[in-house]
Formats: sequence, structure tokens, C-alpha cells
Amino acid sequence: MHEGTPSRQDRRPRILAHVDMDAYFVEVELLERPELRGRKLIVAQDSGRSVVLSASYEARADGVRSAMPLGRARQLSPRALILPPHPLRYREFSLRIMEYFGTVTDAVEQLSVDEAFLDLTGARRRLGTPEEIGRTIRREVREQFGLPCTVGIADRKFIAKIASTRAKPDGLLVVPPSQRLDFLHSLPVRALWGVGGTTAAALEQLGISTVRQLAETPEDLLRRRFGVTGSHLRRLAWGDDERTVQPHREEKSIGAEETFAQDVSSTAELHEEILRLSHRIAARLRAAGMSAQGISLKLRYRDFETLTRSATLTHPTQSALTIRSRAAVLLDRLGPRAQPVRLIGIRAERLHHDGGALQLSFDRAETNWIDAENVLDAVARRFPSAAVGPASLLRSESGGREDTDAADDRSSAPDDVG
Repeated sequence: MHEGTPSRQDRRPRILAHVDMDAYFVEVELLERPELRGRKLIVAQDSGRSVVLSASYEARADGVRSAMPLGRARQLSPRALILPPHPLRYREFSLRIMEYFGTVTDAVEQLSVDEAFLDLTGARRRLGTPEEIGRTIRREVREQFGLPCTVGIADRKFIAKIASTRAKPDGLLVVPPSQRLDFLHSLPVRALWGVGGTTAAALEQLGISTVRQLAETPEDLLRRRFGVTGSHLRRLAWGDDERTVQPHREEKSIGAEETFAQDVSSTAELHEEILRLSHRIAARLRAAGMSAQGISLKLRYRDFETLTRSATLTHPTQSALTIRSRAAVLLDRLGPRAQPVRLIGIRAERLHHDGGALQLSFDRAETNWIDAENVLDAVARRFPSAAVGPASLLRSESGGREDTDAADDRSSAPDDVG
């Protein structure tokens, strides 16, 4: 079949798009600070242990990459300007962008805060050719949100994703079914989705550096070397990917964590950070219209030993008060700590749709608190740069901390298949 036997998909080709926002965090920041366009920009918390969350293409030209330690990024691009992140703003734009995608097609599979697969097969008669639909998406995202995006279109999901990667930034690449294998076989093997550094190095030891070479390698040889992963990679090299777009891909949990600039021994400071993280998680739950019935706490010590503890709530909640209270109990139950703490994190689990589940609570304090939090949400949406929150948290946040939304926000393919 690989060498040319037509399948049902070949006779009735799907039209699948991968839409990826370009330098998303940076571009959202530029909406507020357009005078910075064209400069070397890095979005990160300005602290010693911070990592790069996003970088402008001008900074990327110096070698700066996402997830790189900020210290290394400063060495590569010493003139880059560091911009603090605004996670809530990124999520609000993401929700609006995904809503727009839903007007193009009902089949939208959100991969992360800034990318999604769209099945456009049923939209062709209404919206035109794949090229025309791709151009429309890029134009309307720019007009409605002021943000650039890149679109890759093919009849296979992984090829659409490769196409968007090859077309970046702010581009469009359509790979027709008739050109599928020519396109794939022209690529380095590292371009395959799921082939990371380790797998690529192992393949290169076998003399395989291109997708064409991978396709022409006997399957039994690949299977002996890589097991079932070898067979999977060879199928990809022949464009064999029948996966469909899976709409309504939901978060299984929502979390946030913080790596301290200096290891922390103070219980009071840990409780303060629990409060701050609880408010961030609760705001995200409310924005998503979800409640959580499970809470987990993660603690990482100086020597990188990591402990996790979890608890089930009596009813689903989206209240920072409840999340904080339960997480604080989990921390206290750990007892005396033998080492200072490097990182603390909280995760809301067992998510339920509809924050109305809070009506099951008979705790008037919780009801009053959630009302107050809704007011804070409204103020934050109206004044994005304003500092809103409990008085105990309205203090300088320039003390060198690394905040990470440990949510399932930045999903990506694993470094190596299998």
C-alpha cells in the first residue's frame, strides 16, 4: 500500500489544517507595546532561574529558543529586552481565537494555547479551495485579533503540522495529496513529528538522515533496532497517518508552579505562594467554566527530590479560598522539611464543566469569596495591567521568581517516539 496503492483517503482526500500562532506570547505583548516591534524581545520572568517562554524572531536569530535558561539567552542576545509574561491575557486571546476557528469548522482540535488542527473537508464548498481557506484564516485572524499565524494544510495531520513549521513565520503551505510523498521525501528525518535528537542520532548511525532513506529502509531492520517505533516511523515516512481531528480536546488538569530564585525554608513564605498560585488556578478554572474536585501539591527540594500529595474535595470548586485551604493542609501534613524548597506547585484535577457545581457548597464564606473573585476577574479583564488580588499579595513581584503555568497549555510532540 505504501508505494502507491490508493486508499479511501486518497480517493476522497481530507483537508486538514494545522494553525500555529507565530511567537504568540511576544505578539500578544506587542499589542500593548507596538513601539517595541522589530526589537529583540524575550518573554520570561526576569530572575536567575527563569526560562524563555517565547522570543521574537529577531531574538531567535541570535539563537534564543523557548525553554532555554534565561541566563543562556542573555548571553546569546545581550541586547534583548525582557518582557514579563501575562498568562491570563494569553488565555483570553486563545479562547477568542479558538471560538473563531469554530466558525470555520465544527472539527477543531486544540493542541495548546496557540495551535490547533482544523478539519476543513466539509468547508470546501462553502469557503473555497484549501489555499483560499488558508488565506482567509490568516487574514481574519490578523484582522480580528491583530496577530499573525501560519497555516499548513494537507490530507494527513502530521504533514499539515510539518507544513506549518516549514512555512513559518506568517506563512501558508498547502501540500496536495498528489505531492505528499515528494514533499515528505525531501525532508530531513528530524522533520518527522516525534523524531527528536536521540532517535535522529540513532537513525543517523544506520545511515538514515532523510525521510526518503527511512522509507526505503526494510521494516524488519527498523523493527529490530527500534521495536514497534521503527515500524511506526516507516509508516510515517510513507505518509501513512489516518488519525482524524479530535474536537473538544479537554484539559485533564490545570496547574501552576513556581521555582524560587533562592531556595525557601520559611513555612510562611510557602503558604503565601500557595495563596498566590491558588488565585491563578482559580481564575483559569473560572475562565474555562470548569470546577475541580481534586487538588494536588508538588514540592521539590534543593537536591531535586520531588514529593506530591493529593486530596479529594467534598464538592467541585473554582474558588481560590478552597484550593488554598486544601493545598495548605497538604503542605502542613508533610511535617518538618529536611531541606529548603526549590519549587512548589499546585494542580486542580478531576475537572467538571460548569462552575454552577459550586451551589453544592453550604459554606457561605466560599460563596462570598467566589463572588469577590468574579469581581476581580472582571476588573482584570477591563484593566489588564492593573494589580488586583488579595491585599497580602499586592506586593512587588520583581523578587526573581519563575512562574510556570503547569497546565496542559503548551502540549507538543514528545522528543522521541515511544
